[in-house]
Amino acid sequence: MTYFIVLLLAVAAVTLIIILPQQLRHIRRTKLRALPLPNFYREILERNLPHYKRMPDELREQLDRHVMVLLNEKRFAGCAGLQMTDEIRVTIAGHASLLLLNRDSDYFPDFTTILVYPDTYVANEITYDGEIEIHERVARAGESWHRGPVILSWQDIVRGLSTDGDGMNVILHEFAHKLDEQDDDTEGLPLLGDEAHYNEWSRVLSREFASLEHAFESGTDTVLDEYALTSPAEFFAVATEAFFEKAEEMQQTLPDLYVQLQQYYRVDPASWVR
Repeated sequence: MTYFIVLLLAVAAVTLIIILPQQLRHIRRTKLRALPLPNFYREILERNLPHYKRMPDELREQLDRHVMVLLNEKRFAGCAGLQMTDEIRVTIAGHASLLLLNRDSDYFPDFTTILVYPDTYVANEITYDGEIEIHERVARAGESWHRGPVILSWQDIVRGLSTDGDGMNVILHEFAHKLDEQDDDTEGLPLLGDEAHYNEWSRVLSREFASLEHAFESGTDTVLDEYALTSPAEFFAVATEAFFEKAEEMQQTLPDLYVQLQQYYRVDPASWVR
């Protein structure tokens, strides 16, 4: 009898360890989402998130709620002397929240810290030529470490915002990588939920990857930046940028790719622009 009591107590303790933090997190997030977005946060979003005024009211309200949670759960840290401000924090949280609309979100659960440099920064990069390991110092506008922080350049964010619809958005790019890694690998295949969607996703994105290679070889203009050809993971991140930044153009020139991203992100940004 004593053995079974101890076993039951052990099971109860493990259950509490697993379930209680989840319940507390749910309660905290519910309270945060119920808070009104401060007016000066809204003013920042209206300045720095072009889609904010265009999207339907219901989506704008969702985005407001997501911003409140991200600002509470993520740690924003300035690097190389950058003074962290609400302008920076809210701008980043607002763009990241675009990727979370119309879904049950766990708010990019595998990391907590967002590091922001004042401008393009230099990072170590290791590549391989056969068995030879090559170390280089490379200028970066942003990066996403697997199960680690997101790193962003504030001036590159500002430069991207200065030209609406240029398809360049380092925030969307790096947070797309965070969605991609939720299935443990960063390979351009995020969690889709529906088995049938995986087959269609792989077929369409593989075809469009090959088409993009041909387009650049032949000098044909394309809605996607050439950096998408770096890897399937970068293809997904670049396509995410274009989906939100050049929605109408993508819908017209790459309709199958647009549909795949529309099904995944559960929004239709081309309709916001129209």
